[in-house]
Amino acid sequence: QVQVTESGGGSVQSGGSLTLACSISGYKVSEKFWGWFRQAAGKERGEVAAFYNHGLFEYYANSIKGRFTVAQVDAKNQVYLKMKIMKPEEAGMYFCATSKSMLDGEWTRRDIYANWGQGTQVTDSS
Repeated sequence: QVQVTESGGGSVQSGGSLTLACSISGYKVSEKFWGWFRQAAGKERGEVAAFYNHGLFEYYANSIKGRFTVAQVDAKNQVYLKMKIMKPEEAGMYFCATSKSMLDGEWTRRDIYANWGQGTQVTDSS
């Protein structure tokens, strides 16, 4: 059974940085396509980034390009979402999810991701 687990959430000031981690059991990180999503209170879950195997696929929402980066560490079997120069509106519950495949343009679709973590909370302390 595939299990996806996020960690690293916390409180961050406007302009600050935070790194979230996502681990998977039963598979190697490089075997899956990865998506990061954010859900603010009272809002729908929206796409943040998608990633595959050390950047063979790498997509970012326009609002976070240049500030957020996805990275992979095979030795830890983890994927990271590195966030910097954060904005208050980027607080929320962050989820990672995995998909077996991803066609061009599909990365924003929640329905292609079969396995989701429980999320990790990022709060604004500004």
